Amino acid sequence: LGQPGTWITPDMRAAYLRLHEDGLAHSVEVWEGARLVGGIYGLAFGSAVFGESMYSEVPDASKLALVALCTRMARHGYTLLDCQVQNAHLESMGAVDMSRARFLGLLGHCIAASRPRFVDLFQSGDSLLG
Repeated sequence: LGQPGTWITPDMRAAYLRLHEDGLAHSVEVWEGARLVGGIYGLAFGSAVFGESMYSEVPDASKLALVALCTRMARHGYTLLDCQVQNAHLESMGAVDMSRARFLGLLGHCIAASRPRFVDLFQSGDSLLG
């Protein structure tokens, strides 16, 4: 929301569906009853998660998804969430900017790390922070 157009073309949608089927693409969703009101989705490799986009229909719903994601990541030894952009909002939630060299070094360790499958960190119907 808030940006004109979308990069989610039919080909990108198909690619993400394949990545999801392969256990690499995931979403953390916030529901209000039967209505999806926010979330975050991305890719997980080793102990790294790459946040691709956030969505919010109601105030702070995407923030709740981000907090839930980070809580589960920390609990299960995931060590990197790539937010892709630096901004004051993400910094206020604890994100830090790092050099490319530092990022690549950390990424190498993350990719080699063995962690529980990302999908196993969340079970259908879990509470946000449980």
